[in-house]
Amino acid sequence: MTNGSDPIRFQVDHFGEEISITTFPGEYRNLMVLLNNTIYLEDFGECGGMGRCATCRVRFECATGMAPALQRNEKATLDKTGETDPAIRLSCQLHINKELEAARIVVL
Repeated sequence: MTNGSDPIRFQVDHFGEEISITTFPGEYRNLMVLLNNTIYLEDFGECGGMGRCATCRVRFECATGMAPALQRNEKATLDKTGETDPAIRLSCQLHINKELEAARIVVL
């Protein structure tokens, strides 16, 4: 589902391997689904995208230096893990939109 929108391009670092991703707004439900469908990550997103298990953690790096705002259960889940780095996010809570453009996503 591209809706005639411009493509979104970003890099993913998966254990040192740099992978270029091109997608479109709305093509995937969230970043977790996109990563599972393109990289086939094992034990990633065990709660199915509910923002509760923290198995889909990523580091969001972008030119502006700011990750998108925290969503739903994300802050509580990250607090439970003791995570304090504001660049660490749950990929299930990151929507596929222009905020991902030119970002670098590091799978943790």
